[in-house]
Amino acid sequence: MSVANNLKKIKSEIPSHIKLVAVMKTYPAEQILEAYDSGHKIFGENRVQELTPKHQDLPKDIEWHLIGHLQTNKVKYIAGFVSMIHSVDSMKLLQEINKCAEKAHRTIDCLLQIHIAQEETKFGLNFEEAEKIFSFKELLQMKNIRISGLMGMATLTEDENQIRKEFKSLKKFFDAYCQLPTANCRLEVLSMGMSSDYKIAIEEGSTMVRIGSLIFGSRK
Repeated sequence: MSVANNLKKIKSEIPSHIKLVAVMKTYPAEQILEAYDSGHKIFGENRVQELTPKHQDLPKDIEWHLIGHLQTNKVKYIAGFVSMIHSVDSMKLLQEINKCAEKAHRTIDCLLQIHIAQEETKFGLNFEEAEKIFSFKELLQMKNIRISGLMGMATLTEDENQIRKEFKSLKKFFDAYCQLPTANCRLEVLSMGMSSDYKIAIEEGSTMVRIGSLIFGSRK
């Protein structure tokens, strides 16, 4: 099927309140434009070096999400246009995002990435580290970021029970902290679920899914 038909099918299968981030990693501009021309405007990219040229070349009303691991020295390249950063995994990175966003006269939505998978190769905070970030008084002084939710990736496995268990743990943590009474920290977004497990993620409370290959086809 075409990219437009793939998008239409997926959108028909997910509730209307679930945001769909179309993940662009390695896909050419033509495929991205096909998705855009079908009416979709939320796109995610894993790497800064792939995101910046796409931002320059593609329509300016696209809502860009950085979903991959982000190094502090790369923040300055995207601070002027990125809508949401899904992969905040340290206070140091949050501070850098705030600094670069201030220079760009913007406020950037951020998700804390929580490590819920069994795989050690995945990035992210553990629950205790995330709790410490919520408790930092310095967080209250950051006027150019919003911690608007959490992101997590489940173990890449065919064991549905394992995947469901990991998503449940993140949802439980999300529910425990979603009422934090600070202006720049309101947990409203729970980003979990990709092409292989988004249906399970939605069942477990996800409000945002990140899908690439089911929209654009197998990566080369």
